[in-house]
Amino acid sequence: MSPSAPASDASSTSPGGSAFADLAAFVALPRLGGLALSADGSRLAVSVQTLDPEGKKWQSALWEVDPAGNRPARRLTRSAPGESSPVWSPDGSLLFTSARPEPGAKEQTEPKAGLWSLPGDGGEARLVLTRPGGISGVAVATGTGEVVVAAATMPGGSDARADEQRRTRRTDAGVSAILHETYPVRYWDHDLGPASPHLFWAGRLPVDEPATGADPVELRDLTPDAVPPSGADGSFTLSPDGRLLARVEEVPDGPAARRDRVVLMDTADGSTRPLVDDPSADVFAPAFSPDGSALVCVRQAMSTYAEPPDHTLLLVEVADGAVRELTEGFDRWPSAPQFSADGTAVYFLADDDGRHAVFRVPVDGGPPLRLTGDGAYSDLQVARDGSALYALRSAYDSPPVPVRLDPETPLQDPPALPAPGTLDRLPGTLHEVAATASDGTRVQSWLVLPEGASVETPAPLVLWVHGGPLMSWNSWSWRWCPWVLAARGYAVLLPNPALSQGFGQDFVRRGWGEWGGAPYTDLMAAVDAVEQRPDIDASRTAAMGGSFGGYMANWIATQTDRFRAIVTHASLWDLDSFTGTTDLAYYWQQEWGDPLREPKRYEQNSPHRYADAIRTPMLVIHGDRDFRVPVGEALRLWYDLQKRGVPSRFLYFPDENHWVLTPGNSQIWYATVLAFLAEHVLGEAWQRPELL
Repeated sequence: MSPSAPASDASSTSPGGSAFADLAAFVALPRLGGLALSADGSRLAVSVQTLDPEGKKWQSALWEVDPAGNRPARRLTRSAPGESSPVWSPDGSLLFTSARPEPGAKEQTEPKAGLWSLPGDGGEARLVLTRPGGISGVAVATGTGEVVVAAATMPGGSDARADEQRRTRRTDAGVSAILHETYPVRYWDHDLGPASPHLFWAGRLPVDEPATGADPVELRDLTPDAVPPSGADGSFTLSPDGRLLARVEEVPDGPAARRDRVVLMDTADGSTRPLVDDPSADVFAPAFSPDGSALVCVRQAMSTYAEPPDHTLLLVEVADGAVRELTEGFDRWPSAPQFSADGTAVYFLADDDGRHAVFRVPVDGGPPLRLTGDGAYSDLQVARDGSALYALRSAYDSPPVPVRLDPETPLQDPPALPAPGTLDRLPGTLHEVAATASDGTRVQSWLVLPEGASVETPAPLVLWVHGGPLMSWNSWSWRWCPWVLAARGYAVLLPNPALSQGFGQDFVRRGWGEWGGAPYTDLMAAVDAVEQRPDIDASRTAAMGGSFGGYMANWIATQTDRFRAIVTHASLWDLDSFTGTTDLAYYWQQEWGDPLREPKRYEQNSPHRYADAIRTPMLVIHGDRDFRVPVGEALRLWYDLQKRGVPSRFLYFPDENHWVLTPGNSQIWYATVLAFLAEHVLGEAWQRPELL
């Protein structure tokens, strides 16, 4: 798709590798997410992001994909604010959230997302409910169509009018201050409070056009006691008959710490009881069985100073809360569980050997069966007649595309259903490689080779370290896209070192509390192995990473001068400072301990202590709205580099967070990284990006 192509043409284009050589074309490629299957299994909806006409932001629209794969995709919605979070009602209507203005309403200075409904038999979308703080989530009872929504609400503002009055009074008084009484105070990129999420019962939405007014549907607050900082901010789901609401509730866990439990609410009277409340674990991701008698959820054992977390699936009886483990002895971390159509099995996702696979486990016992081969799957949808599964599949050689799976066949590699955003070619090839660590452990990696890499013209190599650290390279990423580098002749190595998911608990344990140990030596072993290839130029290499990958980039800079350049994004530099200022300090101190009582790990693993050893030119990148890794880490790193005379540059984004989320800044990010690599790896003259 060309940068100037209209969003409506997203499904008619099939861009190839050339799009990755042009940053404007790259950011204009359609991006899919948010798959939803209708109750009768005949319709699939997916969110598709494309550039707005001015090219300054991505807009999301809803498209319909044919589950049978016979018809081309067609666009369902279009508005300047965009539409997202699709969910089908049993009557065939499609619900979604959008900040698009209500027809005939006066223009708002700060539009808030409302809940809209697109009729199943065609017609115009209509606004069905609003709240002053906007609608942030929706759940639908699959059997009855009753609805619960989440909306940010001021203390004492369960009534929409009272909520609006409190917001107006703060604005009119020029007050932006927030008084905090419990920890935490912010999350990722936004402040917590003074409003916090509440859950509201909407019941069955009207079929006919709603009456005019601020609230077309009367809402009943199911969580009137929800208070800042978190309120009722956990995931939530309705039983098929709408009688019960299961939600994740955050509760205190000692001083300045929190954990998650699952509670069950009667939607008629609001009475609530804990269903799974484990003081030694977070419990989340509840999903009801088809008959509503049970639910499945994820139990994540809390990490400690000595042990990393572990995950399993729990089967819970709704009547008495009896719990049974479904994945005992399964040495992977299950996530996103949901029942089969007949309730006899549970499907879930888990990282497995550099893939993010779909698994099936019988409810009455037995080992999980892996249903998918290569690729990474998300947004899993179960057809209610049991005939199929649907999901978004991606891999490092494919952006997300919708696919249809058989519910029982193992190790499938399904073809893509017709949808926007399909690529016909990439500027290189993808290879799976492996190395052997110093302790004999296998280290799996993905290697992207550019077109033309050969014995005669070996490619320069960029080591790209993933974030997390408890994740793995296994899926397409628009934010960390190796094909942009491949289009300029670089080979990109994407290793999964110690701490990576999908290789077993012992593999995680190898790097627990020792980030500068096995994770580092695993990375160097992966580089050593790949540099033996005749199509790799071992004399021209660089290293880069973001978040934990940024930490590793910093650590690499202090431990070796084998690389010609290092790029560090949103990185940890002073571990003591980081664990006290990050948005969830208690999570990190579970692993690292209190720096005043247990300083050893900080002293051994904090890169800032070894700053004098850095000789490699470094590009530091950070966003000011990053609350997970506060910008102070970059400021300290930048100063430490400058005062030591290390060749370095600092790319600063005042309005970005842990990621870079706007098209213009995304292009600048890649342009600056590419210019820095060209200077130090390829020996070219420094070319400052034009708009900087």
